[in-house]
Amino acid sequence: MPQSGMRPLDRPRRELVALYRRTGADVPYGDPLPSHGTEMEGWFWRLTDRATGRAVVALCSCNRHDAGDWSTAAIVLEPGAVVRQAAIGDAVADPRRFSVRAQEQGNHLDANRGGITLTIDDVTVDLRVDNTRPWPKAFGGGGVFSSIPFLNQYWHAYCLGGRASATATGPGVDWRFDDARLYCERNWGAGFPQRWWWGEAHDFDDDVCVAFSGGLLELGPVKQEVTGVVVRIDSRVLRITPPALTSYHFDRDTWHWHITARTVRFAIELDGHGVGEPPVLPVPIPHERRNVDTDYEFLDGTLRCTVREWGRVIYDGTSSLAGLEIGDRPA
Repeated sequence: MPQSGMRPLDRPRRELVALYRRTGADVPYGDPLPSHGTEMEGWFWRLTDRATGRAVVALCSCNRHDAGDWSTAAIVLEPGAVVRQAAIGDAVADPRRFSVRAQEQGNHLDANRGGITLTIDDVTVDLRVDNTRPWPKAFGGGGVFSSIPFLNQYWHAYCLGGRASATATGPGVDWRFDDARLYCERNWGAGFPQRWWWGEAHDFDDDVCVAFSGGLLELGPVKQEVTGVVVRIDSRVLRITPPALTSYHFDRDTWHWHITARTVRFAIELDGHGVGEPPVLPVPIPHERRNVDTDYEFLDGTLRCTVREWGRVIYDGTSSLAGLEIGDRPA
């Protein structure tokens, strides 16, 4: 007999959805946060305090390996360019609910919908999510690509400017955040693409959050560079991804990112700059159980966002506490 309140078809439907998610794809209005069971499952938090100019990045993953799953984890604090990273063993990610844990040699990870507690060497971040804005669209940040099975990489910006409280402690660091701005995202698939670019900002004068992500997307022998842009202006969320027109340019000499994304109705232009040398973050090579240092990310870059609707500017603002990233994976 089915349990009280459970329809007879609920269990077969859940099993079909679980089977579909193991390809990397999500059903419309699905929940991308729990593990799909792909080779690499990643989670990312970015917290900022505009008044002090402080920014905290915490990230983790669950990577499959024959000898046991493991996690790529990192903490980055700015100012100070404090970076701690580790490959932590005994990683477990739940496919039914958002929960990922790992612990090895004093490094500890515990993350869920409520936040993340992460200790790497002598630095600890404890972040509690106070409020998030629900994702309003049927498909994730990648648009229709979110529903295509067996892609090498998937991306979803699931928290576009929420609120959180946190502490960050370590040598010379004793930071406390109350009601700070928060951005969260997911990425998963076979691992990081051969090359990628990314950016995010939410410290504008208005209630605005913008994120972009792009890279070399692969499906079997087919390879194509793609870029997606998501902008939230107050309660309105705009997402432009291929097959809409998008373009990307990066200049390594000047650390300059330039992104455009257009539909018939909307046009989004993003112009980002970093100064100096960015912190270097780890990139997992899942089947080798090791990280490589090929991810370069500013936590305090500058990003200008211009949005037009039917040719008329509906938003134009600049954030001086933006995340800007460029990376590549060894062949």
